[in-house]
Amino acid sequence: MNADTATQLKAEVEEFLYREARYADEFLLDEWEGLLTDDFHYWVPAGRIEGDPAKQLAYLNDNRARVATRIRQLQTGKRLSQLPTSPMRRILSNIEVQQEAADQISVKANFVIYELAAQSTGELRVWPGQAQYQLRRLQGELRMAAKWIELVTAQAGQRNLTFLI
Repeated sequence: MNADTATQLKAEVEEFLYREARYADEFLLDEWEGLLTDDFHYWVPAGRIEGDPAKQLAYLNDNRARVATRIRQLQTGKRLSQLPTSPMRRILSNIEVQQEAADQISVKANFVIYELAAQSTGELRVWPGQAQYQLRRLQGELRMAAKWIELVTAQAGQRNLTFLI
């Protein structure tokens, strides 16, 4: 891949990740879900990302159908854990892009999520970590095939992850 192509790909990936973060921050769950592939995998291990997700304790280990169910539950307005919805902002940095094949892209990015726990204590919660993405080009558009989250605090006790991290 030449330098111009690599620069264009990185810009396209960054735009996709920033849009994904904005959709999650603004609770635009239908739009967020529209970014996913049919075989999407969402994993937040209770420790470091290592080995097979099926063999590691996890806070979340969801396939596409479970993610859709989680979204529908959040949209009912009856999930007290997110009633009212927590105001959030995600900051992404250190985005690294590696093209594995013509239609498959691996990405790593550091993040910090700031969450105001509006439905309970009103405290400001901070969720730092690294996200690993598998992006796939479908019909010319990037889609998210996997999102794996390694929280800095993964080995410590966690509050409920009642939102899309």
